[in-house]
Amino acid sequence: MKKLLLAIFFIASLQQVVAQNLLSGKYNTEALKKLLISQSTWKPFPKIQERQEWAKANQVNLKDNLAKAETYLNYSWPSIPATVSLLIERTGDREEYQNISFKKREVLLTLLFAEIYENKGRFTDQIIDGIWSISEESFWGVSAHLPKKKENSGLVDVSEPFVDLFAAETATLLSWIDYYLAEKLDKVSPQIRKRIYFEINQRVLTPLMTKNHGFMGNNADGRRPNNWNPWICSNWLNTVLLIEKNEDKRAEAVHKILSVLDNFLNPYPLDGGCDEGPGYWGAAAASLYDNLSLLNLATNNAFSYTYQDEKVKNMAAFIYKAQISETYFINFADANPKPSMDAPMIYRFGKAINDENMKRFGAYYYKPGTKVSRFHIFRNFFELFLDEELKNVPKQLPLPKSVWLPETEVMLARDKAGSTKGFTLAAKGGHNDESHNHNDIGNFIVYVDGNPLLIDVGSGTYTRRTFSDDRYDIWFNASNYHNTPTVNGCVQSPGKDFKATDLSFADDKSKAVFALDIAKSYPKEAGLISWKRAITLNRGKNIQIKDTYQLKAEGGFINHLMTCYPAEVKSPGLIIIKYEKDGVKKDFAIQYEASLLNASIEKVKLGIPEDKSVKRNWGDHIYRINLSLIKPSAAGTLNLMVKEAKL
Repeated sequence: MKKLLLAIFFIASLQQVVAQNLLSGKYNTEALKKLLISQSTWKPFPKIQERQEWAKANQVNLKDNLAKAETYLNYSWPSIPATVSLLIERTGDREEYQNISFKKREVLLTLLFAEIYENKGRFTDQIIDGIWSISEESFWGVSAHLPKKKENSGLVDVSEPFVDLFAAETATLLSWIDYYLAEKLDKVSPQIRKRIYFEINQRVLTPLMTKNHGFMGNNADGRRPNNWNPWICSNWLNTVLLIEKNEDKRAEAVHKILSVLDNFLNPYPLDGGCDEGPGYWGAAAASLYDNLSLLNLATNNAFSYTYQDEKVKNMAAFIYKAQISETYFINFADANPKPSMDAPMIYRFGKAINDENMKRFGAYYYKPGTKVSRFHIFRNFFELFLDEELKNVPKQLPLPKSVWLPETEVMLARDKAGSTKGFTLAAKGGHNDESHNHNDIGNFIVYVDGNPLLIDVGSGTYTRRTFSDDRYDIWFNASNYHNTPTVNGCVQSPGKDFKATDLSFADDKSKAVFALDIAKSYPKEAGLISWKRAITLNRGKNIQIKDTYQLKAEGGFINHLMTCYPAEVKSPGLIIIKYEKDGVKKDFAIQYEASLLNASIEKVKLGIPEDKSVKRNWGDHIYRINLSLIKPSAAGTLNLMVKEAKL
């Protein structure tokens, strides 16, 4: 098995080298200038005057949006006070600022689609007020993304504009308004569109062309770019294509965008695994697809070759490979256990790469009448013209029997392919400097009939602490609130050097086995020589966890297990979890060696600001099972078994 894994990694490494600069290596700036449809003639979607074309759009969506827009005809456009921006430093709160900023943009986008649908000028003045209000904001991004400089202290330096996710999104929104409402705005005053371009150029286009931004490449510690890279690039590209009239600047910007995207794509694992999790996939691999879609629209499909690339295909397929059930997905790191699925985008991505599983997966989640989304604005237009096609696509969840991502070091296995019945197991190796990292090497989760039993709590509500030096002081980011051990009082440490070793995965008809050594994920003070963990799904029977450890001297440890159901020590060696879901009640047993371990159970107290999202996902009932070594030991083997209880 080890030889097989080494071969896989070697082949993957060779393919990574071959696939370097998939985007920027194809065309230089001059070639791009010839390929790009000019700004004045580019028509990615029907203009507002083309009423026959808009009659083909999803009328249910547009009518629903119109009704919502009518409630905004008297919307009062708020400013964002300096003291609200300062909250990120004063209290750690980021939501009050974001709620104001996001709402304004949601209202403006809703008004835009209402005007496109009705085309009577009824919403134009309110749209103009929205443009003006947003143009007068000090910062188009959010306070949580301000540079971590003492001189900022929660307020933007307006003399040093920089681009975050939502500044880029704002530029895209205003660019689509310019595209659709140019004549209507010019009839009121030529200053409106002049202001749109001025603000976009000053706040977004010029800074991105003249200053390095962190999302553009690896960080100071060598960590590869995360979702910020393709997400911002998709908006940058969208904006440049729509609003930049100078064709030289337009081509130069597109070429730079391709180079920045390659910084994301080149180091991405060939297996396509998103270490940020399925919830962030929609802004990572999916945003890469947004870029490819735009590039092909603007060049008569000159970038269609990218859809044949193995890595791009694997990046796409990750979203259905990481699925546990209709509702739940693998949620290691900051991933949400119940992420929403952008069905039309997933379907389009699957269609582009000719993946029938992905097309059916996307169609499964499609619901006509989906509201207009203020994020990834570009996707809305495609969705409006996909309704009939999506209704006729077969709907099916792939639910593969097993998944192994050797570079991402994540596995999933279920009792039966194509079914959520019985056990589903997922586990991870990796290292503790992944994007949106939790210290969680060797963590595993167990689901029953598609519902959680042993869980990864996932992320909570983001605050100032979330992406600061205090990140691992937040309980659900630390290893002692994952299904991992605490050794000699030591939890796992953050950093790329703290990692899994000696990984293997094997799968056959009756069982799937994931094995790794987690010793190097702990600091020296833990006194670990090795901690070999083997997690086995015995299909149709149980799940076994075997830990074989060796310490430098006699010591102690606590093995932790997290669950969202009440648990009790029924007798020495037997813990019962009281599972209840959708009216179904079952008891599940965790069997452990009572001669070696002492069991205790605690309910996790929720109350810190970061716990708001935890409560939304799990309610106020998370329990931690602690299995403590009774007698100090330098070496030994521990066996746990999870199975349905027969009491």
